[in-house]
Amino acid sequence: MEDYLRVIFEVIEDKGYARVKDIAKRLDVSLPTVTEMLKKLSGMGFVSYERYGGVTLTPEGREIAKAIKVRHDTFVKFLEIILVPREIAEKDAHELEHRLSPKTIEQFTKFVDFITQNQPRPEFVRRWLELFKSYSNKVKV
Repeated sequence: MEDYLRVIFEVIEDKGYARVKDIAKRLDVSLPTVTEMLKKLSGMGFVSYERYGGVTLTPEGREIAKAIKVRHDTFVKFLEIILVPREIAEKDAHELEHRLSPKTIEQFTKFVDFITQNQPRPEFVRRWLELFKSYSNKVKV
């Protein structure tokens, strides 16, 4: 369910609207699978969907979808900070989102914010990232 809400949010952000085929393509699932989930999400009050029409998020659905996207993006950023290629980071972020406790997610978020919003300590963060990159390139596990 969370993946659907996040993808609907992303498609609407990208295109201004979402259709069943857009969602199916991004999630790599069939059109009937998307339609079935949209019915469930509609019943829960998270989306507005009419057959052969567009998909919109309700205010509650948008709020939840935005929080899910922020969480997903936090994990992607973290993985990119530790030099995981973007394509792999996207896939692995998905796994992390669904497997970690809320407290662990909170700490990941704080860490990523600390590293990426480094106004009072830019030299420290820049140097730390350089050292990690150098270390990562030299050490084989």
